[in-house]
Amino acid sequence: MGHLLDTIHSPADIKKLSVAELESLAQEIRESLIQTLSRTGGHLGPNLGVVELTLAMHYVFDTPADKFVFDVSHQAYIHKLLTGRRERFGTIRQPGGLNGFMLRTESEHDIYGAGHAGTALSAALGMAVARDLAGGKEHVVALAGDAAFTNGISFEALNNIADQTKRLIVVLNDNEWSIDRNVGAIARYLHKIVTNEHVTHLHDSASRLLERFGGKTAINVVRRAEEAAKGLLWPSVFFEEFGLTYYGPLDGHNIGLLINTFQFLKTQDKPVLLHAITQKGRGFQPALDKQKKFHGLGPYDPETGETKAVGQQTYSEVFANTLVKLADENDKVVAITAAMPNGTALDLFRPHHPKKYFDVGIAEEHAVIFAAGMATRGYKPFCAIYSTFLQRAFDPIVHDVCLQNLPVVFCMDRGGLSGDDGATHHGLFDISYLRGIPNIIHMVPKDEDELSDMLYTAMLHNGPSAVRYPRGTGPGTPVKEHPVALPIGKAEVITDGDDVAIFGLGGLLPMANELAEKLEQQGYSAAVINPRFVKPLDRDMLAAYAKRVGAIVTFEDHVLMGGFGSAVIEALSEMQVQVPVVRIGWPDRFIEHGKVEQLRARYGISVEAALEKLAPYLKRTLPAKAMVR
Repeated sequence: MGHLLDTIHSPADIKKLSVAELESLAQEIRESLIQTLSRTGGHLGPNLGVVELTLAMHYVFDTPADKFVFDVSHQAYIHKLLTGRRERFGTIRQPGGLNGFMLRTESEHDIYGAGHAGTALSAALGMAVARDLAGGKEHVVALAGDAAFTNGISFEALNNIADQTKRLIVVLNDNEWSIDRNVGAIARYLHKIVTNEHVTHLHDSASRLLERFGGKTAINVVRRAEEAAKGLLWPSVFFEEFGLTYYGPLDGHNIGLLINTFQFLKTQDKPVLLHAITQKGRGFQPALDKQKKFHGLGPYDPETGETKAVGQQTYSEVFANTLVKLADENDKVVAITAAMPNGTALDLFRPHHPKKYFDVGIAEEHAVIFAAGMATRGYKPFCAIYSTFLQRAFDPIVHDVCLQNLPVVFCMDRGGLSGDDGATHHGLFDISYLRGIPNIIHMVPKDEDELSDMLYTAMLHNGPSAVRYPRGTGPGTPVKEHPVALPIGKAEVITDGDDVAIFGLGGLLPMANELAEKLEQQGYSAAVINPRFVKPLDRDMLAAYAKRVGAIVTFEDHVLMGGFGSAVIEALSEMQVQVPVVRIGWPDRFIEHGKVEQLRARYGISVEAALEKLAPYLKRTLPAKAMVR
């Protein structure tokens, strides 16, 4: 790596460099990102796009006294490199290493943790108002991508900024992409500003003036871009209507221009918005050619950008391919995603049924209510949203879908641990937050073929339903040509037994089978059950086994509190059946990032932990069986 990056131990070191040296440092940072992330994986494209922006921010402002809030914060890798974490950067997203997002416990420079979109403006406003109340002088800067402005929370914050503080800097990082190309009126509006010839002329004039003279004369030229923006979509400049003075659009890769602009914005006693145009994936041709792929990915070849083929269908791909079949046969089936066509694999559905495909942007609440509206007119919306992101739409699920008993299907990708992404992305709460809602059914498939069957079952069901499935690949079970409907609320017996009943939910069914084998080796007869339905629970099967066996074991890739095991205990209590229940699942804490198998071993989601917890009950309730057959 280059010599400049090796000299950066804190933001103070950046302020010693000339603009020419900063430009060289930007190149070194890009080379470091490309090489390091080729080994660790991560959000390469977004970070390549904000190198100069981040350098300019740290050159002008002074963290941690000044506060930087990154929306989503997947684009904060350069911030981490510049704030004393350079030597540990090779550990990013690795077990025990740096987190891939901002994390308050990781550094004093990480003032606000994030992982979901649309939070930066509200958090930054909160910090600015707190500063004002305390009589502070620090600056608060929110860096948000253009996609964040398709999120309703951002608009709620915009509506309040001018009324609640006189000093806040918002940086709009405009690259036309979040993960997929941005959609909707806001994206079109920003694109019209950027491509307007008058704006481009003013932008070029401002660049030349700032580079030659700096100061207010150049800023006034930048400011006049507002006039060119007027009338493009609304009668007046959009952000000005919210009380933020608009500057830009500026070249987000011109460090000198950015530094002079930030130095000017520091002097402003009013909320301001700087519109910076950046290129996602800048400096790495494969990332420019394949924007979606290089938003976030695993290890790759640093020369070619090639990644290893998975070799079998992921659960996401099985979902999308099944939905294509369902839409082929049922013209009422539609697919909805909240800016995640690639992550949910709905980009495979879109070419087959473009008129039945809807990407609403980063707007999960809207997605769910939009689906509810379509459902009232006889359509069957399949809402594909990660488990962790569906949390954002909890009230619409209750109020708009379930209360009205509308046939919306929630397809919850990343149900369970999401490994390298960490606590903000683990889907460990959806059973708890859904099963208490009346009218909804909740399904969890044991393999790819059962996922296909569950989607078909949901299509036929005349009410709300949810299907959770894990990230990545499953056991590789072939998918039938045509799915079949499952009897709602009925579990599947894999193996019968009389001493212990083991319920293995979804992807943890193999653990249930392994536990049964170990118990058989000790002389116990173990039943293995695939629950399939968290709600409604198969109470008849549960009661039948509870009256036969000496103990019940539940496995789930979900928090124990309020999860599947809790549902089992509640049902047994209501049926007044007394039997010991050993629950295996995630503890009442937020789980860090890491490799799935390592995290499972650390937190006792394992056959060994189940045996240990089960041992006292075996000895107490089944003494006659404690012998080798």
